[in-house]
Amino acid sequence: MRNLTATLALAAALLAAAPVHAKPADAGAAKQILKDSIAIPTVEGRGKVPELAAYYASVLKAAGYADSDIEITPMGETATFAATLAGTTKQKPIVLLGHMDVVEADAKDWTRDPFVPVEENGYIFGRGSEDNKFDVSMMVAAMAQLKKEGFKPKRSIILLLSGDEETSMTTTRALAAQYKGAEFALNGDGGGGLIGEDGKPQYYGLQAGEKTYADFVLEVTNPGGHSSRPADTNAIVQLSTALAKVGAYRFTPQQNELTKIGMPIVADQVGGAIGAALKAFAANPADAKAIATIRADPEYVGQIGTTCVPTLVKGGHAENALPQRATANINCRIFPGIAVETVRAELEKLIADPAVKVNTDPDASASDASPLRPDVVGAVTKAVHARAPGLPIVPSMSGGATDSYHFRKVGVPSYGVAGLFSKASDSFAHGLNERVPVDAIAPALAHWDSLLRDLSK
Repeated sequence: MRNLTATLALAAALLAAAPVHAKPADAGAAKQILKDSIAIPTVEGRGKVPELAAYYASVLKAAGYADSDIEITPMGETATFAATLAGTTKQKPIVLLGHMDVVEADAKDWTRDPFVPVEENGYIFGRGSEDNKFDVSMMVAAMAQLKKEGFKPKRSIILLLSGDEETSMTTTRALAAQYKGAEFALNGDGGGGLIGEDGKPQYYGLQAGEKTYADFVLEVTNPGGHSSRPADTNAIVQLSTALAKVGAYRFTPQQNELTKIGMPIVADQVGGAIGAALKAFAANPADAKAIATIRADPEYVGQIGTTCVPTLVKGGHAENALPQRATANINCRIFPGIAVETVRAELEKLIADPAVKVNTDPDASASDASPLRPDVVGAVTKAVHARAPGLPIVPSMSGGATDSYHFRKVGVPSYGVAGLFSKASDSFAHGLNERVPVDAIAPALAHWDSLLRDLSK
């Protein structure tokens, strides 16, 4: 608590001393970049990510970047993208993170074609408009503007875009390994501002941690046999018993510096029963009433500990045969600092059946939260307060996984600092009729311009 107080005090001092910046990128140009991005369907299996990477390269080259400043690396049907605005010193670079790929969208379920950007009623509709092409487009536009005006950062600024963040994160791991020497990372796919239904900003979330994504496979195998001769053991029944235990289980609630400090700030903004519960939990993580209230709210349940849920089930091989094998995937979002093996062992103890094997995804590994750097907090505070004076800055932990996860694993502190401010009711990421407000573009450009100038000096 004392460390965070000192950090915020130093951030305030840095904020007061920060200079006024030049004009950010043009909103009309940035809007066109966003629309052009949406029009390229960068869904897994379509091979379109390299096309989007080439488009971003063309935007930056038109602004003055040399061919040697941009690197597109094909990886299977996807690719990575890197663009460097060279610094004047040998200090470690800062990297900007985002992803070019989007989740699939079935056109027949949408009101509009998901891959034809439509501007309507003050919104831009299209798959990926929010996740993550809005902030990626803003970062590209900001990088272009800095080059056009001849801005010379002391630290190199490197824009890194992955190509399969929504699936295997193979490109993310490759980028993290290549740029593990960075000073820190600023991620456009995390954090951001929440606007109330009354149109007023409520708070800004500075994401400094996220839960570990880990899949565990429960597996039961039997000799099988004819269905007319039932045995005492049945792989599907044994697996079902195990799944019922997992479904009913709740891991011990936890908190860390981010949630302990951030929850009371959020509580004051959201109010009501959930606000009271968040404040009570921050004060006492063993408060049973607060825990029950938070666990009943999908927006906040992931903030108080590890969660594990069954997501896929497979079993049997014929309608008239005893199952020889049954499996289920358990998707866990593990609280920062908790080892993957610790959760696997807890699941195994819970199931308490030696016939049910609990297998760990070999790629799963934990990462802890990033320290709240005064320079980052100060720059974010300045950028946010330029558009919403006095708005609370909430250190936050994400319940989902982003590219930051892999950068934190290799020792690069990473921060979700998205420029998008939106209402909760406007968030349709991964869902139908995904959209972003048009009037969010200009302030997001100013946000990124402010961050890049302050943090690269």
